Amino acid sequence: MGKIFKNIKKITFQQLWIIAIAAALSLIFVLTKVDTLGGLFGLDLASLGAIWTYTLLSVAVVSLISIVGIITLGLNIERLNKVMTFLVSLAAGSLLGDAMIHLLPEIAEETGFTLAISIYFLLGIFVFFILEKFIHWQHCHAVPEKKHVHSFALMNLVGDGLHNFIDGLIIGGSYLVSIPIGLATTVTVIIHEIPQEIGDFGVLIHGGFTKGRALFFNFLTALTAVAGAIIALVVGSSAPGFITFIAPFTAGGFIYLAMADLIPELHKETKPMNSLIQIFGILLGILLMVLLKFVAE
Repeated sequence: MGKIFKNIKKITFQQLWIIAIAAALSLIFVLTKVDTLGGLFGLDLASLGAIWTYTLLSVAVVSLISIVGIITLGLNIERLNKVMTFLVSLAAGSLLGDAMIHLLPEIAEETGFTLAISIYFLLGIFVFFILEKFIHWQHCHAVPEKKHVHSFALMNLVGDGLHNFIDGLIIGGSYLVSIPIGLATTVTVIIHEIPQEIGDFGVLIHGGFTKGRALFFNFLTALTAVAGAIIALVVGSSAPGFITFIAPFTAGGFIYLAMADLIPELHKETKPMNSLIQIFGILLGILLMVLLKFVAE
């Protein structure tokens, strides 16, 4: 394990971005080749088997994002802050884009923009507000008094596990709406997870966990996404009304995360160059969702 960390620390900032960009492009390419993959595995894209396959593949990728904290070990604070500024901006744009370009238009087209849709949307905002109030899984964690650090780290693990479980519910429910909606939501969750997992990794290290234990427990909590996805698929398959609920609920949650959690965090940075990076990141996140709208369909 020591040799692995030593080698990772040798990765330069430029190499890190090349790896990240290549991985993102590869993921988007693979996930958006729906017809090709469906034919390869002999799946009817409208079948429940295809939905299960894509959902489990997606939550597996999301779970692996939990080890992203390891790549930050070779970065100094200044470089890490630049990376986080861009990633948080990209996540905000992606969340807004997925809610407004994919989720709400899709469900409005199928059922119309009814009172129920509005209530589910507002419920998503309210539930995510409550979760953040009581679990407090924010990207920039306040450092508590030293004597409470370890218990704070354990509480962070509990909150992260619940958050990932909800991610699984959202991904599973999105695939029940349609494969393209599921793909867009998966990409959005992945982009949102990266800065969060970097922050969570830092909290665990600060709370007294070794690097190895921090990675292990972070990955363990990430696996709750699989449980959430399975529950969503089982419930959604037997209750058609679940799809009508989960799409606007997810949209409301995504809007809340972007507007109440991420964008206020971005306002704390006032340097002109960093502000330009934030604007670029938000626009790029929205553009990515527009691109997925055309490519996946």
